[in-house]
Amino acid sequence: MNDVIALTKTLINKKSITPDDAGCQILFKELLADIGFTNETMVFEDTTNLWSRKGTKQPVFCFAGHTDVVPTGPIDKWQSPPFEATEKDGFIFGRGAADMKASLAAMMVATRRFVEDYPAHKGSIAFLITSDEEGPFINGTTRVIDTLEERKEKIDYCIVGEPSSTNLTGDVIKNGRRGSLTGTLTVHGIQGHVAYPHLIKNPIHLVAPAISELAETVWDNGNAYFPATSMQISNIHAGTGATNVVPGSIEIVFNFRYSTEVTAEQLQQGVVDILDKHQLHYTIGWIKNGLPFITAEGSLIAASQEAIAETLGIDTTLSTAGGTSDGRFIAPTGAQVIELGPENNTIHKINECVNIENVKSLEKVYYAILVKLLS
Repeated sequence: MNDVIALTKTLINKKSITPDDAGCQILFKELLADIGFTNETMVFEDTTNLWSRKGTKQPVFCFAGHTDVVPTGPIDKWQSPPFEATEKDGFIFGRGAADMKASLAAMMVATRRFVEDYPAHKGSIAFLITSDEEGPFINGTTRVIDTLEERKEKIDYCIVGEPSSTNLTGDVIKNGRRGSLTGTLTVHGIQGHVAYPHLIKNPIHLVAPAISELAETVWDNGNAYFPATSMQISNIHAGTGATNVVPGSIEIVFNFRYSTEVTAEQLQQGVVDILDKHQLHYTIGWIKNGLPFITAEGSLIAASQEAIAETLGIDTTLSTAGGTSDGRFIAPTGAQVIELGPENNTIHKINECVNIENVKSLEKVYYAILVKLLS
């Protein structure tokens, strides 16, 4: 059995639902120690993280990823047990197969092969692994990066193993991500009987024009790397359950996915200006989920594109589409950061799976990138 496939299966078999690492990092510590890495476990609250490094010089090439997975959903809907890696029709099925245990396995096997082939390689190689990516993301990569920054330990190149590809491994590289800003708005009115409108203030009616304006506002026009900023309402809650009572308040949850053309502070002020324009009585809370980042074309992107073309015979597309990743915590340190992993069409779904041949291809691509940057 191919080493990368065996390791992928071993990782899938570990029930590592956020924030439980379930022993994945212990396995990685053993494998990395065997090829000369120094391991450092960082535990923050309920989250276990691993920082492992071989070498003391720059540049530092880092593989970053997460061992935690999302819950399975209804187990009876799966064609095979989600934490028993199962081969069928050229795929490996199991929770975390694509997001992102296959990537972790490919990183490990590629690194071992590279260290064996190039024992006197340049710079350093590191692994940053967390079990907090799919959950609150407050005690994982961001805390590790804070620790590294405090001791002035810098990452130069970073590949995050998120499933970036669309139809074939390597066809898409994510070289940036939009920022994410969540707002929770509560508009206050006066509760009362629907038959006595002169005694009530209906917050649903009051906020409706503001909602319309927020939805129609053009926040920016994007740029060469990012589409225009988008504001979407994800939840609205109001009412007492009775049909003859006007509620005293309405809660609206909304999210901005924004480009580098605007800041979180500008978006917050824009929302407040619209709410004030409509003379609403409101309270609002904000969560800054992540800043936008972009890695312009440079040595990491060039090496990755060349490795994909030479190894797989395909051209790759740069993209910033999709959700957020832990790359948003690493890029602000000055590192060149990309996301490169398998296809993302089954992630978080029932019967999540990954193509076996594409996992083998991914390991070869990672190896080739290491050769180009550190040999």
